[in-house]
Amino acid sequence: MGELAALFAPGRVAVVGATDREGSVGRAIMENLLADYDGEVVPVNPKRETVFDRPCVASVADADADLAVVVVPPSVAVDVVREAGEAGVEAVVVITAGFGETGSDGAAREDELTSVAAEHDLNLVGPNSLGVLSTRRGMNATFGPENARPGNLSFMSQSGAFITAVLDWANDQGIGFKDVVSLGNKAVLDEADFVREWGADPETDVIIGYLEGIEDGRAFIDTAREVTQDTPVVLVKSGRTEAGAQAASSHTGTLAGSEQAYEAGLDQAGVLRADSVQGLFDAARVLESQPMPDSGDVAVITNAGGPGVMSTDAVGDSRLAMASFTEETLDTFSETLPAEGNIYNPVDIVGDADNERFRQALDVALADDNVGCALVLSCPTAVLDYEGLARDTVELQREHDKPVAACFMGGERVDAAAEVLGDAGIPNYFDPARAIEGLDALVRFKEISTREYDAPTEFDVDREAAEAVLARAVERDDPRLGVEAMDLLDAYGIPTPQGGIATDPTDALELAEEIDGDVVMKIVSPDILHKSDIGGVKVGVPNEEVYDAYEDLVTRARNYQPDAEILGVQVQEIVDLNAGVETIVGMNRDPQFGPLVMFGLGGIFVEVLEDTTFRVAPVSGEEAREMTGEIDAAPLLRGARGRDPVDVAAVAETIERLSQLVTDFPAILELDINPLVATPDGAQAIDVRLTVDTDAMERDSQETTLVDTEPDQ
Repeated sequence: MGELAALFAPGRVAVVGATDREGSVGRAIMENLLADYDGEVVPVNPKRETVFDRPCVASVADADADLAVVVVPPSVAVDVVREAGEAGVEAVVVITAGFGETGSDGAAREDELTSVAAEHDLNLVGPNSLGVLSTRRGMNATFGPENARPGNLSFMSQSGAFITAVLDWANDQGIGFKDVVSLGNKAVLDEADFVREWGADPETDVIIGYLEGIEDGRAFIDTAREVTQDTPVVLVKSGRTEAGAQAASSHTGTLAGSEQAYEAGLDQAGVLRADSVQGLFDAARVLESQPMPDSGDVAVITNAGGPGVMSTDAVGDSRLAMASFTEETLDTFSETLPAEGNIYNPVDIVGDADNERFRQALDVALADDNVGCALVLSCPTAVLDYEGLARDTVELQREHDKPVAACFMGGERVDAAAEVLGDAGIPNYFDPARAIEGLDALVRFKEISTREYDAPTEFDVDREAAEAVLARAVERDDPRLGVEAMDLLDAYGIPTPQGGIATDPTDALELAEEIDGDVVMKIVSPDILHKSDIGGVKVGVPNEEVYDAYEDLVTRARNYQPDAEILGVQVQEIVDLNAGVETIVGMNRDPQFGPLVMFGLGGIFVEVLEDTTFRVAPVSGEEAREMTGEIDAAPLLRGARGRDPVDVAAVAETIERLSQLVTDFPAILELDINPLVATPDGAQAIDVRLTVDTDAMERDSQETTLVDTEPDQ
């Protein structure tokens, strides 16, 4: 075991609040521990001499325990944890509720609990936890009604009730576990800690979990990326709806809800995300027991045409592909299968197939070098012995060492066969689609385990210039910045058209005269977001009309919104939008994952088409290039319908540079570059708007000033 050995394999467990009173949590935990645990259980209760005939001690300090399970009222729980820390206890599970989940008083109590744990370097689970169990030593330190079967899955859950239901179901299904943790409020130990612990544990084959949220998204990504090079992590994450999304004013903020952050973050972490509890265990069972495939090319051997077609449809919805057999395999099938059968994939060996025909067909398919994995799909007939077919399937899977899933359809007659398959680590599914999803999980994990993660590029940028631009929001006491912040992009090497902000007609004319040709003029106001809607944009203005155009734009803005703050008029060189593709690059700061970078089809259609993709920053060069190929409009970038391909490398570099910008400045809450016009010759940011946390900027400025003025030591 690793750092959490005292939690999962303690030699001595103290139950603080132990009792034998009927219906109490303290009694349930004592009973569960005394049932199978091979270590010593010490009841702690100053009001009792014995509990279940075991001598009580008055304090956890007297228990000499490795692990303390705390089941006392919240008003005294913090003191008990402090005593445990002072006594040298290494791990604590706080079952007690009444902390952060109950309001401000509970939150304050939880903060104190966290501080005490930090002071004494305690590995603390909870509070508000069902408990922990581990089959390593038969330890069930929960108040659930079921213990776990031994196995090699380690399972964490934010819902204690979910654990009790899963254990009841898993025992019926013959599924076993190594460790199970009810995370509770995650005051100290969270999901990243357990992923790290189990990833280093040779006895844990697959890590699974049910999560409602992730405390520190960036830390979780970094931890899981390393772990998933060797150990699969499969999670169900609840809360997919937009109700959890932040209210936001930018395009990116509107489109980037919490679900997008989790989807991007979990993918970058290498986590397999299941859509359901059934999917969670379907994936876990095949990952736990089957070898990695050489390819995702699957052979389907079946005695039923209809289910065979169903499996083919399921393959089309997955990363798998129907294997193309070699000529040698096709010749063998032609010689051995009935004429009315189908020698191509899916291989239909016909409804009258006996065990020998099934065995022979599966053997031929698995021997084909073009086959990476196989599905044995059967419906019951009078001439087919399911249990015998199961034994043949197990034997051939071991002989060829390729992953196999089984779909023996039926009721009671499947039970004995399913037991034979299960004992050999071959999962059996009633639904062909579930079997394909199981094999798909193997292929997805192989891709994850062979990923190479590049470090983000560190570009040479002008941070001081960028900070000066952001400081304008503090000076104006307005968190919104628009095109007046184009210098921010220049500071980070993001190309922008030639131009600037004029504060009077004369300035506008001087700027226009520095630009070759006619210009674009736009009103600059943080209060007017959609400038074109009010006639706040003029395109193709010659020099002789610039003066009057300036005054006309300001007048229109005043008439539209008399109280709008007018910062001036932007004068900019004309960029031919028809010569390229309008894209958008943006960022929204997620509470858990931090800066969430977006790329997609831009211009006026961004929120209509919602053709976007996301990554958690910092974004590497490889990830940025992947983003440019993930949107539906990607063919436009590659040169669809006779158009010249755009400079995708320039677009990807812009994504990287924006990623660095928003990572460097946590005070940037939202940012849109829209449009970023991608052409064959590069990419240019035409417009920008962002929201700044002015309080954070002011604090950072004060801290910097303080550091700069401190005398040398």
